[in-house]
Amino acid sequence: MKFLRIFFKVVLGLVAAILLFLAVSLAPVDDQPYRKTEYYRYTRQQLLDLAPPPNPTAGLRAGWARVNLTPSFTTPTGGYGARKGKHWTTVSDSIYVRTIVLNNGNTKVAVVALDLLITPPTVTEQLKKRLPEIGFQWENVFTGAIHSHNTLGGWAPGLVGELFAGDFDQRVVDHITDAVLKSIVLAEKQLAPVEIGFSEIDAPDLVYNRMNDEGKVDGEIRLLKFKKKTGESALLCTFGAHATIFRAADYQYLSRDYPGALVDRLEKQSGGFVAFMAGSVGSTGSKTKPGKDEFATIRTYADTLTARISPALPQFKTKPDSTLELLTLPLQLREPQARVTDDWRVRGWLFHTVYGDYPSDLKALRIGQTVLLGTPCDFSGELVAELRQQAGRKGLNLMVTSFNGGYVGYITPDKYYHKEAYETMTMNWFGPENGAYFVEMMKGLLDRM
Repeated sequence: MKFLRIFFKVVLGLVAAILLFLAVSLAPVDDQPYRKTEYYRYTRQQLLDLAPPPNPTAGLRAGWARVNLTPSFTTPTGGYGARKGKHWTTVSDSIYVRTIVLNNGNTKVAVVALDLLITPPTVTEQLKKRLPEIGFQWENVFTGAIHSHNTLGGWAPGLVGELFAGDFDQRVVDHITDAVLKSIVLAEKQLAPVEIGFSEIDAPDLVYNRMNDEGKVDGEIRLLKFKKKTGESALLCTFGAHATIFRAADYQYLSRDYPGALVDRLEKQSGGFVAFMAGSVGSTGSKTKPGKDEFATIRTYADTLTARISPALPQFKTKPDSTLELLTLPLQLREPQARVTDDWRVRGWLFHTVYGDYPSDLKALRIGQTVLLGTPCDFSGELVAELRQQAGRKGLNLMVTSFNGGYVGYITPDKYYHKEAYETMTMNWFGPENGAYFVEMMKGLLDRM
């Protein structure tokens, strides 16, 4: 009997401990309408308070440069938790930081495209501290990433970060930060007058909706061109298909996936500089024919994209335009809503413990008649149509990009919030209603352009 009494005391103690842990760790999902929340009121006021950019005092000048980002040491292959932090062992193709610096006399901007999964928030925090060393501020910088799942990992501390990027290594953060700063300095040294032009090419058949077979996709290849009087040119290309042709099991290769192959082909054809940024990839994948040889699939997919783009290159019209504006909107969010069931979530303190607590913002960069909207997430292609309409009413071209320096998970249409899917259940960290919230704030930024 004495043994049973001790046994039951232990069991009751364990039950009590579990119940206490659940009580302090879990909470009901917050479904308060976003327009009634304090975070919405704060961000909306921040939007209204954004100062208008100064008028240009000179014609637009641009310079560009790339810096090799391939390290002398191996790292975890960032992108898939199933890899369990395994390191790449073979450089399939080198990775780079590609930067375009723009200046119109009163405003200067560095557009930084990283051959990484995302722009790591740890790198963003370092850049905020170190950019003044080279005469820039975070508010002068617009970043994006190619979103290859086969490049550097090791840049994210915490349980969640290490799940996707492997064991944290401060050397990786320092290495990326140094390369970004070097690329900005080199690009700024190349400043010269430029004309600019924009082109949009249909490719919806090369993208599929991962959330809904019948759902919309943002299937446009978008190109922004800068041309110097010498004939030198640079292209900034965006597309909304996930760069996930390499499977999770193929961790051993350092590779830019299809965006790298596309950039290489476009540089060869145009004879100029090309940078790629992932567009609205939050609900779309690259439509390919599955095969055992991912290298062949990448080549075929890049060839198909190149074939769509090539006819437009010689017809690309450019013209002078000194308009250059960059707005940075600090973005407050609902308390973390990472769910364990449809109605229950992990409390904020626990989420921040395992992920971290990084500030995020939305960015709006206007170059001539084109606006780039940069988001801190995998932003859904289904949300782009409404933004395009808004831009069109103002006579502006639109390029939406993901991974601008913070990371808040996936932003998808709110109609999918309760859908049992990776994008909406596992990776929706701050919902509900973030689709509507982000679109409203991005429209607000467009209105300020």
